[in-house]
Amino acid sequence: MSRLPKRNSPGITRRGFLIGMTAVGISFGFPRHLMAAMDPASPDGKVLPSEGELYEPSLWYSIDTAGKIKVNIMRSEMGQHVGTAIARILADELEADWDDVEIIHVDSDPRWGYMVTGGSWSISQSWPVYRQAGAAGRTALIEAAAKKWGITTKECEAKNGKIISSKGELSYGELVSLGLTRQFTEEELKTLPLKANEDLKLVGQQVTSLDVANKTNGKTIYGIDAKVDGMVYANPILPPTRYGSKVATFDDSAAKAVKGYQKTIVLDDASGSVPGWLMVIASSFIAAQKASKLVKVTWDAGETANVSEANIIDHGKKLLSDSSKGSILDTGNTKTEPVFEGASSSISHEYITSTVLHAQMEPVNAVVFKNSDGVWEVHSGCQWQSLTLPVLATALGEDVANIVIRTYMLGGGFGRRLNGDYTIPAALTSKALGGKPVKMVLMRPQDMLFDSARSASVQQLRMAFDDKKSVTAMEHHATAGWPTQVLAPGFMPKGVNDEPYDPFAIAGADHWYSVGAQKVRAISNDLAMATFRPGWLRSVGPGWTGWAVESFMDEAAHHVGKDPVQFRLDMLIAEGRNAGTTPVAEGGAARQAVVLKKAAEMIGWGSEQPENTGLGIASTFGQERDMPTWVSCAVQVQVNKSNGLVDVKKLVVAIDAGIIVDPNGAEAQCQGAALWGLSMALYEGTELRDGQYKDTNFDTYTPLRLGQTPEVQVEFIASKMPPSGLGEPAVTAVAPAIANAIYQAVGVRLRKIPMKPSELKSALDKA
Repeated sequence: MSRLPKRNSPGITRRGFLIGMTAVGISFGFPRHLMAAMDPASPDGKVLPSEGELYEPSLWYSIDTAGKIKVNIMRSEMGQHVGTAIARILADELEADWDDVEIIHVDSDPRWGYMVTGGSWSISQSWPVYRQAGAAGRTALIEAAAKKWGITTKECEAKNGKIISSKGELSYGELVSLGLTRQFTEEELKTLPLKANEDLKLVGQQVTSLDVANKTNGKTIYGIDAKVDGMVYANPILPPTRYGSKVATFDDSAAKAVKGYQKTIVLDDASGSVPGWLMVIASSFIAAQKASKLVKVTWDAGETANVSEANIIDHGKKLLSDSSKGSILDTGNTKTEPVFEGASSSISHEYITSTVLHAQMEPVNAVVFKNSDGVWEVHSGCQWQSLTLPVLATALGEDVANIVIRTYMLGGGFGRRLNGDYTIPAALTSKALGGKPVKMVLMRPQDMLFDSARSASVQQLRMAFDDKKSVTAMEHHATAGWPTQVLAPGFMPKGVNDEPYDPFAIAGADHWYSVGAQKVRAISNDLAMATFRPGWLRSVGPGWTGWAVESFMDEAAHHVGKDPVQFRLDMLIAEGRNAGTTPVAEGGAARQAVVLKKAAEMIGWGSEQPENTGLGIASTFGQERDMPTWVSCAVQVQVNKSNGLVDVKKLVVAIDAGIIVDPNGAEAQCQGAALWGLSMALYEGTELRDGQYKDTNFDTYTPLRLGQTPEVQVEFIASKMPPSGLGEPAVTAVAPAIANAIYQAVGVRLRKIPMKPSELKSALDKA
């Protein structure tokens, strides 16, 4: 294996990431040793043709003499069909025959740039890069054909994998056989003519997904399927706390009776990812499981062994009560105090969200070993390779250049695999065994205990009104455990008071409503940070900030006696910072108004409802203001007042995500996201007890079941704007829409999710 070049520091800003993503698009060629490695979409892998049989117009794809186009995908596949979507962007601009297109999910060679799959960034970030790459190939092929025929390029047309002119036609494969060498500078790439959006033939149309066949016939290889000759199995024994616990003693004498048992080791982790862990090593998975149950361990428990959910919430409230704490976001005029002092009326409410686990279908796993070239190979599904590599380097005491993450499909990610901490114990075990291949697969209880959960949160909102009942000021104070603070501090900007904040734990609070003076204050809950490792979970910050904002907007509307839809529309004014400054965000609040009206129309807003039945609506965006996807959700719910059960009868979602690249994938993403939102609103959530998550399996951790799924309708607003993200935004508006509908149905307001039947019944009894 060739040596991998050194990488830079993992610290990077969001804007720096965007610039880097564009910059890598001008590189040319890709590593043979990686491309000859296993392609997880195929059980046998693919090997590219030998040197001289390929044309590589850019880093992102190649064309061989048979006309086959292999598109390199740096995004991880976890059910969202990201490869198909990105490949069609390129193929459309290239004027390729879709039947000739294949996708290859690449490994972590640094030439691919900063590798991350999250934040709903994949399509939006790939849109300009892969279009330029496709245009480069189309231009080069036209030039080659024109030269071959002795005519001008204007006399040639690219169409369906061929260049056509009055001289005849030449396939892309035939042109590659001529030995194309045309390359492009950065300046040339920027000036290449792109097809008009209305001329795109693959984008927005139904095409065959390139990865569905292997997913359905069992050929797709997931991380849990990884196998390496000579590997041993390691099963972890987890400590009583996430941090601070140390192994005092262990006794493996009983484990030695298990056939295949080899040894138990205590991990020494310089990265701080798995303190207090032991690994039980055996020749088989079953033997490792059996032996681990027989190893007796005593720990010196960490300081958070007695911390529970109530402590996290109470500490959050205490933090919010101190006005000197936290970072204040730049929302324009943040001087709200004088406005509240002169207000005719005001309201304030507090909203809470419980701890939420990822509980993805495939538990986290990894195979790690040191190969014959002295390179550490990590075989695992991963969402953020560029974040995980430096942590592995610290744990192993190696240079990042000597570590490569091999790409596998993910059996569910939802943000859990953005944090690659699960690769660390396998890597440390392999190191302790002299680089021997080690496979670790966590069982469900281990996976859930080791999860990077979405932190519980406390949010306090208040709003001021003048004598005409118009909004004059709004404040949003929020605290939770911040995943970015511990996992990627380089992504943390500073507020107007020069204090850093986690943008992925407050996004959504900086909404698109015009409310006069506006203050958004974000505080890290240090007790949560000390107790567990917070993580990014599908919809990230807007999943809980949207819950508070849109519940509060509904309460504010009722406070002033206005229709909740009209109350919102009156504040969705596309002026100033709410007009949208980036190409993706152009139109700003006006586009949010459109989806709000559409959702209201879809649900039949204002129609008479049966007894104990109500309609609710909410309107949000995700993920960040410079890449917003506008979403509105409306629901019809029926409340059983005798037991507090809520039956969601109908759920509709209206979305403006710009150009929809992959219609089937987009609809599936939004359906799944909306149902995840429903799950977290009514059913899904855990709590901390004595320093650990209470629920460790699906007998007590109860996500939405099939029988609880309502009718779901998704409609996209037709748009000519660049695409934004769709993996997460539909989550955000569901919970507040349900809470608002419950209020319409029975007059009770719930301000904590999940909204449990017992709490609703108690509120009804008090009403």
